[in-house]
Amino acid sequence: MPLPYVLLSAAVSLDGYLDDTGPERLLLSSPADFDRVDDVRASVDAILVGAGTIRADDPRLLVSSAARRAARTAAGKAEYPLKVTVSATGELDPGARFWHTGGEKVLLTTDEGARRARALGVAADVVPLGAVLDWRAALEYLHDRRGVRRLMVEGGGTVHTQLLQQELADELQLVLAPLLVGDPDAPRLFGPGAYRRGRLRLVETRRIEDVVLTRYLPTAPGTGDRVTAADRHWLALACELAELCPPSRTAFSVGAVVVAADGSELARGYSREGGDAVVHAEEAALAKVDPADARLATATVYSSLEPCARRASRPAPCASLILDAGVRRVVTAWREPDTFVPGADGSGVLAAQGAAVVVLPEYEERAKAPNRHLEG
Repeated sequence: MPLPYVLLSAAVSLDGYLDDTGPERLLLSSPADFDRVDDVRASVDAILVGAGTIRADDPRLLVSSAARRAARTAAGKAEYPLKVTVSATGELDPGARFWHTGGEKVLLTTDEGARRARALGVAADVVPLGAVLDWRAALEYLHDRRGVRRLMVEGGGTVHTQLLQQELADELQLVLAPLLVGDPDAPRLFGPGAYRRGRLRLVETRRIEDVVLTRYLPTAPGTGDRVTAADRHWLALACELAELCPPSRTAFSVGAVVVAADGSELARGYSREGGDAVVHAEEAALAKVDPADARLATATVYSSLEPCARRASRPAPCASLILDAGVRRVVTAWREPDTFVPGADGSGVLAAQGAAVVVLPEYEERAKAPNRHLEG
């Protein structure tokens, strides 16, 4: 199921703390960074914090700039993003500012938590998700029922930890403040537990007064049919590569990326790359990887179009090239239509040999875009 783009946002001290243990909130961001956060808030559909953050900080989570709110309404959006919190118990102060400022509010909770929150008189749309809280179910609800496409998560540490460990975070925006806390009882950004291996990809660093903003994207693919945020990033890249293809009236424009299990990019390619009029994207990418590379056995091939099962230009179709390389996981955006090959079923060829094939239809329109000239 499609999920919102989940952006984790946090500010930490040099030693990784979100706050100290004093009675007042420790201000880690600079005034200019607070304005940046306000701009990000104005750009999203919803802002989420955990119940612990409401209890500890009593945040309002507003868009402060009147100009940004006016721009939202001019674009047909609500003046404020939807405010969301998650609580298993439903034990929340109905007088908290969170409920009484801004626009619409949603509490995602358990069946028991919903009964408790309603009895307390919490001023929100109380949504029970079952006997236990499940993050994927929560995100599916926000996407499908509330139209949330971009979700900003502002804490706390437990929420950030769970979303990262469950590989549901698409981006981490981390601000590093020139402070040291040094209190082992103070809250930290990330807790212990099992995180997906592999390095995050650094996509931006920016100095903002005396703090530094860094933005990271996850890189490690999922396994089998389990989809991670990194799978979406890599497939988006494959769709971007398809836009580089020299146009053709007799072949699709396709992009492909080969990624190791730890998130290392092994190769990329696109149709008709390098002046080869008949090379396919997966073929171009795999040709750049040493066939003896042991990482291929656990790698994922991302292709904007389903790998071909038959082709006229060369004897080996891309589905066979992938299997021969030892790859057993493919993520694609678009099943091959009958434009050139009736009854194409590269996914079936791959699956018959034990490969997992994952289709993410939310990227289909992006994959089709460089091929619009072939329609009709």
